[in-house]
Amino acid sequence: MNDHGGAARIEHEHADVTGGWLRPALFGAMDGLVSNVALIAGVAGGTQGDGTTAVVLAGLAGLSAGAFSMAVGEYNSVASQSEAAEHEINKERREIARNEAAEIAELAGMYIKKGLEPRLAQEVARQIHKDPETAVAVHAMEEFGIDPEDLASPMLAAVSSFVAFAVGAIMPVLPYLLGASTIWPSMVLTLVALFVAGALVTQVTSRPWWFGGLRMMLLGGGAAGITYLVGDLVGSSGLG
Repeated sequence: MNDHGGAARIEHEHADVTGGWLRPALFGAMDGLVSNVALIAGVAGGTQGDGTTAVVLAGLAGLSAGAFSMAVGEYNSVASQSEAAEHEINKERREIARNEAAEIAELAGMYIKKGLEPRLAQEVARQIHKDPETAVAVHAMEEFGIDPEDLASPMLAAVSSFVAFAVGAIMPVLPYLLGASTIWPSMVLTLVALFVAGALVTQVTSRPWWFGGLRMMLLGGGAAGITYLVGDLVGSSGLG
């Protein structure tokens, strides 16, 4: 309802559909949880319950290797994406400097397709091109969906991935570090952590929290169960 004939207020807010920092952090943590609980489950199954030291060593090695692998991979991925984006932005900058009239016409054409009248679209494009850097930013966003002022940081991505994976990967090992001698305390803690992480992910999806939690818990538990059986089979056969 309008207040005193004024403009109607917007009564809803949209979630950040990209997930912001929450989704990549949770996915990194879940990756650490699943990969490390599966790793130590396989070792626990292969050592027939007599290899606590081997399980802890495998868990810590998995944490270290996985976290560094995630960090290096994320750094390279984001750095490559940022460099590719900068290349396209610089190409657009050169084109605007070399042939501004054609670029104004191109931008006006985009606005016409969005519903602006031709004369208004032309005027908007001309106004935008009064500042070359504004023109570059608008063209970059309109043509390939990139904000030159908001390119991802490779170092931030690498550190975030390292920390998120490490936090997840330490969970399966923690009970052993605190004195556990069997896989079960580790499995219980990991399944609880997976449920919580899966439930939190639903904050940026349309699924109910319990569905996301159960799905992640069952998938992670299934991965651990399969690798435990594989480890047990290898250990029983004497191949280990």
